[in-house]
Amino acid sequence: MALHPDLAAFLELVEFGRLTGRSLPMHAMDVAQARAEFEGSSQVLDPSPPGNVTASELQITARDGARLAARLYRQGDAGAALQPVILYLHGGGYVVGSLDSHDSVCRRLAALGEFAVLAADYRLAPEQQFPKALHDVLDAANWLAEQAASLGLDNRRVVLAGDSVGASLAAVLAITAVEQPEALAFKPLAQLLFYPVTDISCWRESHRQHAEGYLLETPTLEWFYRHYAPQCEQRLDWRVSPLLSTLREPLAPACLFVAEYDPLHDEGMAYRDWLVAGGTAVTFARVEGLTHDFLRMSGIVGQVEGIYRDVGEWLKRVGGQS
Repeated sequence: MALHPDLAAFLELVEFGRLTGRSLPMHAMDVAQARAEFEGSSQVLDPSPPGNVTASELQITARDGARLAARLYRQGDAGAALQPVILYLHGGGYVVGSLDSHDSVCRRLAALGEFAVLAADYRLAPEQQFPKALHDVLDAANWLAEQAASLGLDNRRVVLAGDSVGASLAAVLAITAVEQPEALAFKPLAQLLFYPVTDISCWRESHRQHAEGYLLETPTLEWFYRHYAPQCEQRLDWRVSPLLSTLREPLAPACLFVAEYDPLHDEGMAYRDWLVAGGTAVTFARVEGLTHDFLRMSGIVGQVEGIYRDVGEWLKRVGGQS
C-alpha cells in the first residue's frame, strides 16, 4: 500500500526543512537538541488529545534511591472497584522521550474505557546505559504491584505496554514474568506492543529498505543503540534483544502492531513468529501505509483513530469487559 497521503505530505515538509537547513536528522544532533526536538514534535503530531481524562503526578523510588516520575491517567472518577491498569513505557530509543512526549498517547489509551494508565519514566542514555532503563521499569512494575490498592488499581489485571523501545522493555518484562518470576511481583494480564525493538544485534531487509525518509531512520537507530548498549555483547543480551531469548514457553497474551514503512518492520514480524512458536496467544496487525511512531500521529493521520478503537476492543476482551 502507498504511504498514507497525509503522512506523505508531512514527511515532505520534514524533507524540505532538511534541504533548506532548518532541521537535521536526529542522529546528526547532539543529545540535548534531539530530546528537545522529539518533545516538541508531540504538539505537532497530536495537539488535541481527549480532554475527559485526568492525570495525577506520582514518584517511584528506584533500587538505587533515585526518584522516577510517573503519571496516572483515568477517565472520570475511579469509583469503588479496583481498575485494571496499563503500565505504559514510552519510546525514544533509550535516548529521547519522556512522560510529556507520550502524554497524548496515554490520554487516548485511558479514554478508551475501563483501564487506567500508569506511565512510568526511566533514565536515559548516554547518561545511564544498559541495563539501567530495564532496572527502572522493573522497579516501577514492582512499585505498581505494591501500591496498586492504594491507587484504586487491580494488580491482578496489569497490561504491560509500550511503543518502540518502550515496547521492547514491556516485552522483556513479560519474558521475565515467566523466566524469572521471583523478579516481578505480579503475573501480567497481557502485553500491548507497538512497533517494538526486538533485536539490535543485526540489520534486516527493512532496515535497508526504509533506511531514510520514513521518520525513523536506520542511522538514528544505530545512534540510539550506540548510546545505550555500546558493547557488542550487550546487543546479544535478550534483555536488550528479546527476540534472542531462548525461552520457549507461553507468555501473557500479546497484541502486536508493526508499521509497513518502518525500519523495525522485519524484526517486529520475526517477534510475532517467535511468540507464536512459544505458544503465546497473539493478536497481530501489520498497519499498512504508516510509519514508525504512528501512535503519536492522531493529529495528522485520521487512520490512527481506528487503531485506538481496535486497541479498545482488544482491551475489553482481555480485561473481561462485556
